[in-house]
Amino acid sequence: MTEPSKVIHVRNVGHEISENDLLQLFQPFGVITKLVMLRAKNQALIQMQDVPSAVNALQFYANVQPSIRGRNVYVQFSSHQELTTMDQSQGRGDEPNRILLVTVHHMLYPMTVDVLYQVFSPHGSVEKIVTFQKSAGFQALIQYQSRQSAVAARSTLQGRNIYDGCCQLDIQFSNLDELQVNYNNDRSRDFTNPNLPTEQKGRPSQPGYGDAGNMYAAQGSGARAVGFPQMANAAAIAAAFGGGLPPGITGTNDRCTVLVSNLNPDRIDEDKLFNLFSIYGNIMRIKLLRNKPDHALIQMGDGFQAKLAVHFLRGAMLFEKRLEVNFSKHPKITPGADTHEYISSNLNRFNRNAAKNYRYCCPPTKMIHLSTLPLDITEEEIVSLVEEHGIIVNSKVFEMNGKKQALVQFENEEQATEALVCKHASTLSGSVIRISFSQLQNI
Repeated sequence: MTEPSKVIHVRNVGHEISENDLLQLFQPFGVITKLVMLRAKNQALIQMQDVPSAVNALQFYANVQPSIRGRNVYVQFSSHQELTTMDQSQGRGDEPNRILLVTVHHMLYPMTVDVLYQVFSPHGSVEKIVTFQKSAGFQALIQYQSRQSAVAARSTLQGRNIYDGCCQLDIQFSNLDELQVNYNNDRSRDFTNPNLPTEQKGRPSQPGYGDAGNMYAAQGSGARAVGFPQMANAAAIAAAFGGGLPPGITGTNDRCTVLVSNLNPDRIDEDKLFNLFSIYGNIMRIKLLRNKPDHALIQMGDGFQAKLAVHFLRGAMLFEKRLEVNFSKHPKITPGADTHEYISSNLNRFNRNAAKNYRYCCPPTKMIHLSTLPLDITEEEIVSLVEEHGIIVNSKVFEMNGKKQALVQFENEEQATEALVCKHASTLSGSVIRISFSQLQNI
């Protein structure tokens, strides 16, 4: 096999397969920075943000045959380490125009006309928006009533992030004089003509996950932030799982409380259960059952998160016991003296970057990933932190985006799980350590 690269080569890409189909195939594994369709060869090249994301994708599809629209596609590392492509877009750079060409990079949340309107409308009267998918990624054309408004919007929003840490705006002036809009829907809108047809819409990929009304701000320096509604949980799930549910999970679930049994009562406590179950969702409350000391109730943030926990943790080994994880008959845990509250805990992982955390959901593995580490941490200090929990096969400390991270591979999943539940959220040289399971097979 070709040496690992962040560029993935996809073969047998038929003409019925779209760029968006390929994006959905690989988005669960990380941010896609470039996509090139080689139509004449029925092939495509996809560049992930980093090599580990590409490695995760190829390891997954080594065991699961990827298929799009009934056609099997075949994936391998490309001989290219980097794609250098010129985007043939409808832009003319710095010559002012009332129509903006917007490219969204590092898109972890789906973009809609409504989101774009709330970001761009504070800078002037927006007449029309058209969105589309190109090799450069998600793009939109936004037409203002006046050129002055477009200039102001570009000046304020260029380079800003719509969401914290993702969805970065790259804005240039379009060379078009007028946008043609045929439908008013999530992909295009003519605000000057509300009577356009909506077109036949497809069924939502994730029905049943409620709305969130909190306001996030476009991140960046300089002018004031632009507020707009946070995407619903459904959007984060769709972005993380490429529009569909994780393998092995079907249907919806509205039961938020999970019953865990066959615990080791001598070694378990509420915080250790929080460390394990918070991988799959936000934790509201945890209650150890005093009359059944090997049982506990865990109330998750919503039914989908509870479903992930049951799916991935049922049968997991912890402290020499095989966990039994099922949905509880109790819809929620009643607050009380023996109930631990975690609703306001800043250790809940899904308050920010929900799509990223959904993407990392998996059953316990032999490998743990440690982040938010002190910059001067050494491999010896990492090993010393977790070596009491099992036999360490391999370890590695590395730097990504200026932040220190580490991988530790144990002999088996039980040892890695013990290290995670005991050492996640512990403090090392003033830093609160974050630990997750890694889906890498080897370091």
